[in-house]
Amino acid sequence: MLRIRLKCFGRKKKSTYRIVIMHSKTRRDGKVIEQVGFLNPNTKETHLNVEKIKLRLEQGAQPSDTVRNLLTKAKII
Repeated sequence: MLRIRLKCFGRKKKSTYRIVIMHSKTRRDGKVIEQVGFLNPNTKETHLNVEKIKLRLEQGAQPSDTVRNLLTKAKII
């Protein structure tokens, strides 16, 4: 099953996240199928590729709880 979830990168205490599509069994920083967005919690900056996210949701990808909240705020879900 595919999941839409966050992948952590950046440096200590200044982390940023990529919103990615990956298999549910893959570890957090593991192999990515596709990158569909970006989140910087320090500056509250968010970039989402809405077309790719909607396509993956139609194909059956399940968002994590945090990503679901982000998509709800962006009015995608």
